[in-house]
Amino acid sequence: MPGDRVIFGAAALPEPDREWLAAVERLPIDSVWQGGHILPRHPTGEAITRLALMTAWTERVRVGSAILVLPLYHPVIIAKQIADLDSRSGGRISLGVGVGGEFPHEFEAVGVPVTQRGARTNEAMTVLRALWRGGPVTHHGTHFTLDDVELLPAAEPGLGASRMRAGGPPLLVSGRKEAAMRRAARLGDGWLPYLVSPDAYARSLRTVRAEAAAAGRDLDGFEWMLYLYCSVRADGDRARADVRNFLGRAYGDKPDAMLDRIAPAGTPAEVAARIQHYVDAGARHIVISPAAHQDTLEVVRLAAEEVLPRLTIPAPAREAERASVATS
Repeated sequence: MPGDRVIFGAAALPEPDREWLAAVERLPIDSVWQGGHILPRHPTGEAITRLALMTAWTERVRVGSAILVLPLYHPVIIAKQIADLDSRSGGRISLGVGVGGEFPHEFEAVGVPVTQRGARTNEAMTVLRALWRGGPVTHHGTHFTLDDVELLPAAEPGLGASRMRAGGPPLLVSGRKEAAMRRAARLGDGWLPYLVSPDAYARSLRTVRAEAAAAGRDLDGFEWMLYLYCSVRADGDRARADVRNFLGRAYGDKPDAMLDRIAPAGTPAEVAARIQHYVDAGARHIVISPAAHQDTLEVVRLAAEEVLPRLTIPAPAREAERASVATS
């Protein structure tokens, strides 16, 4: 947990690469992330496969999915795969989940109605937690039925025991809609939105906190994260061109104004000023996703070495977080 400081993660784009990851581990980067689809429109990887590669090719950093489209998978299979990866990595896995839906053909192909994706995700998260707690699990739900099922994570060679964290890895909820915020507040260990402005991020935090309070849930230890597309270059114009070419097509005839709100681009000083607004809104673990087709390691390096040191947590928030850490 970052406590009273901001930390950065990095998205391993376009695909996990051993040398790229080794270089990132030498930077002040705390985590690496990748997601993926089962039937993507382009020849790109699947989330669990990518997670396994990143786990094998790193030693220090936390490794997470951003994101796994959870309703496409049976939760028992995911529980076993993630438990084994967490055990073999020494407890470095985090599972970012979302409901998907942008590719309906994926749901049709695996026999999951796209209209059930939210309900299936909620129930799957409950099943994952139950299996990771250990011991026999019986669950009779709307979508999944288990009778006296017990998950045993893989043991570490030479130790004869699992190194999976007690209770399993954190479940981080991604999305932008209120249903996702409710899911994070009631079932998640963190909130990981994407493609949001600082104002939208601040509103989402208020919603998550309100939903948690309504459910009687204490959010101590909850992770306030952000998946942030951006480009950082010594040449600010090149960085802005990166973002325009990487994301612009998704936003029709007027991309620039929208992209400027949700995908910071420019020199390190310019990007730091933009990311500071997210920090002021409450973000503490920011995953830098290079919005560029080339030289993505340069984006991450400049973010880690020249943007991160410029960020500060507002004084009232810093004191509140220190008090929370001291009493937790």
